Amino acid sequence: MYAFNYQKPSTSAAAIAAAKGEAKYLAGGQSLVQAMKLRLAQPGTLVDLNGVAELKGITVAGRKVIIGAMARHSEVARSAEVRRAIPALAELAGGIGDAMVRNQGTLGGSLANADPAACYPSAVLALGATVRANQRVIAGDGFFTGLFETALAPGELITSVEFPTPERAAYVKMKQPASRFALVGVFVAKFGASVRVGVTGAKSHAFRCAELESALSANFTPAAASAVKLSSAGMNSDLHASAEYRAAMVVEMTARAVAKALG
Repeated sequence: MYAFNYQKPSTSAAAIAAAKGEAKYLAGGQSLVQAMKLRLAQPGTLVDLNGVAELKGITVAGRKVIIGAMARHSEVARSAEVRRAIPALAELAGGIGDAMVRNQGTLGGSLANADPAACYPSAVLALGATVRANQRVIAGDGFFTGLFETALAPGELITSVEFPTPERAAYVKMKQPASRFALVGVFVAKFGASVRVGVTGAKSHAFRCAELESALSANFTPAAASAVKLSSAGMNSDLHASAEYRAAMVVEMTARAVAKALG
């Protein structure tokens, strides 16, 4: 490690005021602390958000589930409100990492970090979620912009995320055995005649798959998903899986997610 200024504010206003210059927000720390150890991140100031009560909590308002940025993965997984409204989202949260990661990691931290293999981004895209920040409201479709990149401006703070309640939804991922990150993860959500498909782990950042959405909006069945042929262009290729394999797995995981949503 190296020397840095540590701040632990009790309000979001104080946190934003402290996040000047080369500052970083600390949420769960599952990614940032590791990056600091490796000198991949060297913030001059670390603003710890764990004392900001207004960033926590889970509520349901009409057909929307509103989750505070500092809600832990384990809290989302256990929440009776989330389980009733969007059980697929609770199940997704319950499958992130291991118990230690779920008890420490947060929704806001995961989205702000925008790991290309993180689970939550697929849900944000498939559910048409809205990311609320201190300065503005950001549509989920425009939030993830590149590898570890988002639409957030420097110093901008996620305060909560609003998830619309779908008619049916399911999340299925092919796990990397050690990390439990998604080699390919697919979240499928049906809203009436419209279907949204959010994919993670397959490209440099989470994305919606138009080909699968079109096929499933016409016929919401596993067979319709399986009939889609995806190009491997732009897909990740590494020691775990080739681009061609990931393209095939996007289709397979989608078919499984549809079967799960129907089941």
